[in-house]
Amino acid sequence: MTGVGAWIRYGEPLRDGEVEWAARHYRTAVLQPWETAAAARLKDARPDMTVLAYRCLSSVRVFEPPERRASGVGWPEARERGWIALRGGEPVEWSSYRGHLQTRVWDPDYRAAWTQRVVACLEGTAFDGIMADNDVFEDYYGIDLPAIAAADPLAPADAAGMRTVLGALVEEAGRALSDGGRLLVPNIAEARREPGRWRRHAAWGGGFDECWLGWGDDVMFDAATATAQADQLGGPGLGLLRTPSGGCGAAYDGSRRGLYGLAVFWIVGAGGRRLSYTATGHDDYSRTPWFPAMDADLGRPLGPARRFGRVWRRRFEGGVVAAIPDGETGGTVTLPAGAVRPGPQGRPDGEPLPRRLRLGPHEGVIALIP
Repeated sequence: MTGVGAWIRYGEPLRDGEVEWAARHYRTAVLQPWETAAAARLKDARPDMTVLAYRCLSSVRVFEPPERRASGVGWPEARERGWIALRGGEPVEWSSYRGHLQTRVWDPDYRAAWTQRVVACLEGTAFDGIMADNDVFEDYYGIDLPAIAAADPLAPADAAGMRTVLGALVEEAGRALSDGGRLLVPNIAEARREPGRWRRHAAWGGGFDECWLGWGDDVMFDAATATAQADQLGGPGLGLLRTPSGGCGAAYDGSRRGLYGLAVFWIVGAGGRRLSYTATGHDDYSRTPWFPAMDADLGRPLGPARRFGRVWRRRFEGGVVAAIPDGETGGTVTLPAGAVRPGPQGRPDGEPLPRRLRLGPHEGVIALIP
C-alpha cells in the first residue's frame, strides 16, 4: 500500500533498506543529485513515483567535491568566474550555514550556467527533475543586500529585488528543464505573502512549501495564515508540503503536529495525486519520517471542506478528517459510530475513537470507518 508521503531525503548518506521502505510508503522523493542509483531503484520499483534531485538556487558550498555537488554551480568555477557575492571585499557566507556562500544570482551569466549545469547533470539519470531550494522571500541568511549592492552595480538592494532575480532564474531553468521533459519544483518560501507567486514559480512542475502550517513545533500559524497557504494547492504541478514536527520514524505513531498537518492536508487538498506530505524537524532530512496515518486510504471526498466554528472538517468514503487551526482554543469533533484510528499499516483496524473527541489548538484526527 502506498500513501501520500513525501520522502525529503537530502541529508546524510542513505542507509541500507531505506530505498525499499520508501518505495512502499511514499509517492514523491527528493534525493541528493549524485544518488542516481537510488533514484533508478525507486523508479524501477515504483514507476509512478516522482523522484527529484536537490539543487540550491543561490549558494555554493566550499566543502563540496565536484562529484557530490548540491549547488547548481561548483565552488571553484563560481570563484573563478566572479559569481560569489562580496561584502566589504569578502565572500558573503550565510549566517546560519557555515561554508555556504551567496552567489550572484543577479548575474545573467550565473543564471545561464546554473541552468546549463543542472540540465546536463540529469542526462542519463532516472530523476524526473529538480527540487530547487532557497527560492527565498526575505534575507533569511543575513547576507545584507544593501551592503552588497553598494559595491556591486548589478546586485539588488533589497529583498524585493532578490525575489525578482530568483524569479528570473526559476523561469529560465524551468523552461530549459521543461524542454527536456523534466520538472522544476522550487522551495517557494512564504508564497502566501505575494499574490500569484506560487502559481508563477510552480509553473514548471510544482512547488515545495517547507513551512506548511508553521515555522516550528512551538510556532504554528493561525487559521488565517493556514487558509492563505491552502489557497496555493490549486496551483499547477506537484505540491510538496512539510509540516514542522519533532520528527518521526518507522515505529512512530505520529506526533501531534505531524498528525495535525496531515489532517489539514486531507481537508484542503483531499489527498490529490499531485500532492505529497511529510512532517520533520528542522533540517531533519536524513531519515524516513512516516507514521501509519500517512498510508491511510480515505478514498474520494464526499463533499467540500466545511468549517464549524473552530473545527475544519471533511467527509470521505473511508472516514472523517478534522483539525483545529487555531492558536488559542480547541474544539469538539463529532465522529461517526465505529470510527477508528489508522492501524499499524494505515488500515482501518486501529484504536476505537469516541463519538465526541476534544481536539486542542493545532491538533487533528484521521478517523477511519471499517
